[in-house]
Amino acid sequence: MRLMLAAVAATMLAAPAFAQDTSTLGYITTKGSVMKADMQGTPIELPLTYKADGSYTTSAMGQDITGKWRIDGDKLCTQNSMSPSETCIAYPAGKKPGDEFTVEHPMFGPVSVKINQ
Repeated sequence: MRLMLAAVAATMLAAPAFAQDTSTLGYITTKGSVMKADMQGTPIELPLTYKADGSYTTSAMGQDITGKWRIDGDKLCTQNSMSPSETCIAYPAGKKPGDEFTVEHPMFGPVSVKINQ
């Protein structure tokens, strides 16, 4: 009985640490994000919403886009009908909801990403 109580107490004490240890990509894929890029001199803003089933949605220039996503280490890999080849982007560690930072996109170059609150 004491062993069980000790295990429960240890789990409860560890739970806040696990909750605080969400990765940048964990926040991106649960909270969503907004990516700002420059497409041939035209600024675009892409609101991205990720689902637990590995799908995502965004809209660009009035067109809705759906695709698939997966995490590979520190990279978020995506593909969609407009970009059927998989694209993987490395994200920095330690970012939280509300943070804005720059990542290198293979097609757009440096883009700004803000994690939704």
